[in-house]
Amino acid sequence: MTTHRSPKPAARRDGPGPAQPDERAVTAALVLSVVAGVGWVGGMIYTVLEGPL
Repeated sequence: MTTHRSPKPAARRDGPGPAQPDERAVTAALVLSVVAGVGWVGGMIYTVLEGPL
């Protein structure tokens, strides 16, 4: 009787080297979102401190 085996996944290269393109996109998006968040929080603090009370 034969058994069904799924094909082995492609070998993954772990180690130093350039990041995969999708990893670069995710990293860039995270960095941009952190910068935007810090800017937003800074703007809110400025608005509260400089606004008329």
